[in-house]
Amino acid sequence: MPWMERRVKMLREEFIARSLEEDRNLSAICEEFGISRKTGYKWIKRYLEDGRLEDRSRKPERISSRTEEKTEKLILEVRQERPRWGAKKIQIYLQRKGNSMPCVRTVNNILKRNGMISPEASLARRPFKRFERDQSNELWQADFKGDFQMADGNRCYPLTILDDHSRYSLLIEPKPNQRDVLGSFIRTFRDFGLPECVLTDNGAIFAGFKGGYTQFERCLMDQDILPIHGRVHHPQTQGKIERFHRSLKNEVLYFRNILDLEDAAKVLGIWQHIYNFERPHEALKNRCPAEVYTASPRQYLEKVPPYEYSSQYRLYRINNWGYLRFAEFQIFISETFRDTYVQLIPVESEDLAQVCYRNFVIARVDVATGELLSRKAYRLNSSV
Repeated sequence: MPWMERRVKMLREEFIARSLEEDRNLSAICEEFGISRKTGYKWIKRYLEDGRLEDRSRKPERISSRTEEKTEKLILEVRQERPRWGAKKIQIYLQRKGNSMPCVRTVNNILKRNGMISPEASLARRPFKRFERDQSNELWQADFKGDFQMADGNRCYPLTILDDHSRYSLLIEPKPNQRDVLGSFIRTFRDFGLPECVLTDNGAIFAGFKGGYTQFERCLMDQDILPIHGRVHHPQTQGKIERFHRSLKNEVLYFRNILDLEDAAKVLGIWQHIYNFERPHEALKNRCPAEVYTASPRQYLEKVPPYEYSSQYRLYRINNWGYLRFAEFQIFISETFRDTYVQLIPVESEDLAQVCYRNFVIARVDVATGELLSRKAYRLNSSV
């Protein structure tokens, strides 16, 4: 590559990097690089489509044969059926069906030429770093996907559960309210086995906070599942299920008038099957979630056996009001653990003790002052 071409490419790389930053001012960046906004958008769009920075050949593309016309028709049919799918997803989907497909750029051009994609749509995506667990069932994410009004006048609250590693949709259950989640989880546990952890938001049905722990959290711990809650006002903690909800909204709820809960169960069930078994996922190297997910070998315990605590430390009973009494102190833990035995395990070299329920630490206390230092669940012998 001649020196001048290398320099142009370096300048374009710098422009792309600057323009994709958060809170960027694209007009100011274009002015700094001495180019028009139109040219800037062209460079960004070209980079997002196929990663190219060089100018494309002006040689016109040939789409004239009957085979190419048939391919174009297939592409447009899929786009009409799945209006939120992009060029890459459509290409992979049709390839999986045994069709010979052109490159992603050509698929994208076909969509644009037929008025099925706007110039701004290609600029909406931003690269980001993904964080995920290494194996299926290490972490499940769960949440309600807001609510929406159905044709019968009632509101629908879809409860969703997603495997963090595979993005497999374990549950989409339309519900009339947000009160009962435990029964839905138990049915999911019976179908897929038990995860190591469950991540939810801080909604009252999931998290107790000042009131201690919820029955939902205790039941998870009874099954040796760690309940985790996202940080308040930080929905990105549950980024995968938030993204899943956007797909559900964009691909179903924008286009369907849901009649009632029965209709919602049918419509959402059909989409769930497409999402798990047909829809390729870029984060999974364009595999479907069903190709990645494996059920858990840990089975749901219909009857939870008594826990065998260490004989090294004393057991304390939490009274009917949720208080733990030791020495001359009385500390509120949670009414959820009323009439339950817990164990106090001292922390070496500190005047602290861990309040343990089964193999979980549910609180930390100062044994010298009787002060409750924290009330957060984590596994015994793990870092806080």
